[in-house]
Amino acid sequence: MLKTMKRNTKRTGQLAGRVEFGPSENGTSSKRSRDRAAKKQALIRAALGLFASKGYEVTTTREIAASAGCAEGLIHRYFSGKAGLLAAMIEHRVSKEALDSSDDLRPAPNLEDEFLQLVNREVERVWESRDFLRVFIPRAIVDPDVGTAMNKALISVRAKAILNRLKHHESHATTLPQETIEALAQAVGMLGLVFGFVRPVLLGQDRLRAKKMATTVAKMFLGNPLYPLAA
Repeated sequence: MLKTMKRNTKRTGQLAGRVEFGPSENGTSSKRSRDRAAKKQALIRAALGLFASKGYEVTTTREIAASAGCAEGLIHRYFSGKAGLLAAMIEHRVSKEALDSSDDLRPAPNLEDEFLQLVNREVERVWESRDFLRVFIPRAIVDPDVGTAMNKALISVRAKAILNRLKHHESHATTLPQETIEALAQAVGMLGLVFGFVRPVLLGQDRLRAKKMATTVAKMFLGNPLYPLAA
């Protein structure tokens, strides 16, 4: 599965390159390129919604095409089928992660406040990604290669960005063990997943209540007597 996804991702990237940088003659080629890019995005969005609501296995390419308002043959032309759509979704998500890692979240004045605002942002970010997670968490369970690809392409990238933000607070970073800073970075992702997806989506808990609980638990992390951050 992973090899297939890699091949499809490479092919999707090549198609995307032709879409964005193809030659233009009297504007005709440029218009075709924009139309192709729009149809690819429409197919990805339609597939994501259907995979999330119905499941990957039972969703047909005909349903995806109908939802996107495109011809079914385009799915095979652009993505080589449903498996290629999965690869394209990961590729699209990687691009979004790169943008999110440099979002407009301003640095907090100290490590404690930075940790709390990162947890709050991560809960929101995971909630916004709930359809993506609905699709890929079940796929990762039945296909470990999908989980490995997600970890390399998404989770590790986000964890590194969070860790770098926490490390900017040198006054605390110099007094806390390196593994503690790394643990705090991992805690941001863990709290985001639990309170941004597991509780509100899988367990049906009120989203605002879950978000408030995430802040409470984050403050408990900061109050750990073994590593007093406010010392």
